[in-house]
Amino acid sequence: MKPKNSKKSSAQKAAGQKSSENKALAVPGVDLRQLEQLLAFMSQNGLEEFEYASGDLRIRLKKAFADPNALAPRALPRPEIVVPHPPAGEPPPWAQETSAERHKEAQRPPEPPAPAEEENLYLIKSPIVGTYYACPSPDAPSFVKVGDEVAAGQVVCIIEAMKLMNEIEAEIAGEVVRVFAENGQPVEYGEPLFSLRPAGKS
Repeated sequence: MKPKNSKKSSAQKAAGQKSSENKALAVPGVDLRQLEQLLAFMSQNGLEEFEYASGDLRIRLKKAFADPNALAPRALPRPEIVVPHPPAGEPPPWAQETSAERHKEAQRPPEPPAPAEEENLYLIKSPIVGTYYACPSPDAPSFVKVGDEVAAGQVVCIIEAMKLMNEIEAEIAGEVVRVFAENGQPVEYGEPLFSLRPAGKS
C-alpha cells in the first residue's frame, strides 16, 4: 500500500526549492520589491544611473549599454571622379574635334554662284514634278547641249509625270550655257533645267 502523505511530501519539496531560490537571489538588507520599484522609476524617467543610500545601505544602479562602435554605421568611401588631362601642350579632345571641323570647312571648295547670278542668264525651270529626259529615246541624241543656239518654242527636254511625256520648250531664243539636270534624274517643281544667254547678248 502507498503512503497517504506522498502528495504532501512532494508539495513540501517544491516549496523548499522555491524558498531556497529566493534566499539565493536575496541581498542582505535589501528589499527586492523596493529594488524593482527603483528600476521601474529609472525606466520611466529615462535615468541612466541612480544611486540610493539609506543608513549603511548604499545601492548604485546603472544601465548597461551596447558597444556604440558596433552599432555605428560605417561611412562608405566617396567615389572619385578622375578626369584625364591631356599632355602638356596638347589641346583637350573637344578642342581637337572643333579644330578638325574647322579644318574640314576650310578645305571645302567654294560653292558655285547661283544660276540667276551668272551673267544675268535666263533660266528654264521645270514646270512640274517628274523625271527629266534629255532625249526623246535612248538611242536618239539630246534635244540640246551646251553651246547650241535654240529658238523660242523649241523643245529642249521631256519631263515624265504620271506616265505622261511633257515636252518642255524654250520661251526665248538664246545660247545654251549650262545643263543642270542629268538624263533620268527626278526633278522638282521650279528646279532649274537650263541656263540660256539671250540672243543678242555676248
